[in-house]
Amino acid sequence: MAVYLRSIGTAVPPTALPQQRARDLFAAQPGLSKLGARLVTASFDASAIDTRYTVVDELGEQSPGTAGEPVFVADDGVFLAPSTRIRNERYIERAPELALEAAREALAAAPGLDASDVTHVITVSCTGFFAPGPDYVLVRELGLAPTTQRLHVGFMGCYGVFPALRAAKAFCEADPDAVVLVVSVELCTLHMRSSNESDQIVASSVFGDGAAAAVATARASGGDGDGAPLALRLDEFTTTLTPTGEEAMAWTIGDEGFEMVLSSYVPKIIDEHIAGALHPLQTEASAEPGTLAEHWAVHPGGRSVLDRVQGALRLGDAQMAPSRETLRTVGNLSSATVLFVLRRILESGTAAAGERVCAMAFGPGLTVEAGRFTIADAGAEAR
Repeated sequence: MAVYLRSIGTAVPPTALPQQRARDLFAAQPGLSKLGARLVTASFDASAIDTRYTVVDELGEQSPGTAGEPVFVADDGVFLAPSTRIRNERYIERAPELALEAAREALAAAPGLDASDVTHVITVSCTGFFAPGPDYVLVRELGLAPTTQRLHVGFMGCYGVFPALRAAKAFCEADPDAVVLVVSVELCTLHMRSSNESDQIVASSVFGDGAAAAVATARASGGDGDGAPLALRLDEFTTTLTPTGEEAMAWTIGDEGFEMVLSSYVPKIIDEHIAGALHPLQTEASAEPGTLAEHWAVHPGGRSVLDRVQGALRLGDAQMAPSRETLRTVGNLSSATVLFVLRRILESGTAAAGERVCAMAFGPGLTVEAGRFTIADAGAEAR
């Protein structure tokens, strides 16, 4: 039985954070050492990012200037140190609205489907918590049936949407009438802070906020004809723990936000192990990992990660363009990012039915998650 992603929706907060402004803000913090200031300038300038988006409105070029005491950034531009509770309160306030925006867009774009068809909701996030959580909000605000089954994939990091897609595929294979709404929402900038530590500086230079949603089903599509969106058939998934890297990437909860461990060795570890991690997805027609697919949705964890993957798999610049453009325009959105890349591929005008897509993401462990998909016309029969 074939299971398809029938649509993808995305959303970012209204407050833009140009990378040059972010660099200047971080470099001007009074607690930075001279080395720290140089690391900030180097990391931000080398990020290959033009703009990110943030729910920390105080970081924007035109801060709304809300009444009351500043929470994240003082009036003079100095970063404050709000507690994890304060940061999570902003998550509770802002995560649902972004999740809903992406979900509504995905449902509106799914041919022949609407909210009344949804049987399962899977949410993904590693940047905040509350219960009842985003899954509950989606059911209530979208008017889904109270019997809608819900699952939350929490705190897995940048690869979290892959377990969600794998679960969606399993639900649809178990119930051919199932329609699964997968929604990832990540508010990474809530955990930014000034630091002289290279891990935190690199994290502050690449992560942004956003949400992405996708509709998965084995039902036949109601769409047809010119202009109908392309779909993705979910063919196969694989997951691999690399032999090394457990200490190189981690995500923990501190007193003043969540804390990132992001070693400079991460790109090298990915370089050494990415070909082997993709081996289970290979077919007889793909003797080399780079021949697995015509299109590649590589999680843009950073410019150096993309460079290493491109070199290891010998991919062309055109194949890497969707990932690099996603990094340039929104940054690294943790688990939501790969859906942004997949949407860019489907809407590029260069994708055609029958062509293959290989998607991948990396996270704590060091974990490599990947999937092989096939592009299909909107009217493709699922069963």
